[in-house]
Amino acid sequence: MALFDGINFFRITSLALADSVNPCAIAVLTMVLVSILIQNPDKRKKVLYGGISFIAAIYLGYMFYGAVIIQFFKVFADFLRDNSTYLFNGLAILAMILGALNIKDYFYYQPGGIATEMPVFLRPYAKETIKKITSPGGAFVIGFLVTLFLLPCTIGPYVIASGLLSNIGFVKSIPWLLYYNLLFVLPMIAIVALVSYGFAKVDDVSGWKEKHIKKLHLVAGTLLFIVGFSLLMGWL
Repeated sequence: MALFDGINFFRITSLALADSVNPCAIAVLTMVLVSILIQNPDKRKKVLYGGISFIAAIYLGYMFYGAVIIQFFKVFADFLRDNSTYLFNGLAILAMILGALNIKDYFYYQPGGIATEMPVFLRPYAKETIKKITSPGGAFVIGFLVTLFLLPCTIGPYVIASGLLSNIGFVKSIPWLLYYNLLFVLPMIAIVALVSYGFAKVDDVSGWKEKHIKKLHLVAGTLLFIVGFSLLMGWL
């Protein structure tokens, strides 16, 4: 990855960080850890391996989605030819809209906000799917299925990042996708480590998320809005 490409580094880092603090992803991970703990109450290693397996599935699933999105935008940009600027201005506006929606959640929070959290109607299905996890292998398999439930609340920043990366071509974008998704799952890795080694309980993580949920939306929204505005102004 060309880390010396300061423009892409700022774009991708900001979008990935905004995505990583999404309460939706944290909530899903805590449900996974609870499910594994219920089945293996005295086996911390099972929690560690199960959490890692689940995160690995999320990582690989999102790599696949990113590749598909990049190819889509590449074809779309080629179709637009000289008017591809409209595509990237559209991505900038989308980032600002998503940012504004997240900032709105800080001042007026409602569970299941549009494009900021998992829709309320999907949550029972996600819980039922996650309850089937009893082992690290199961966590990996179900992790791929769970990505579908995560998409409504996490795909926005990823679509913007993938759309921007389509401008440099598929092969060159792969390292950036690897970097983006690493940042995306870092909070999940930290949570699994804390719970597995006894530094925190799942209830502590869930409680912290609920207590700071508005602030998480504010951080994500501010990052997204700044990136979008900077793109629209031509600063990035």
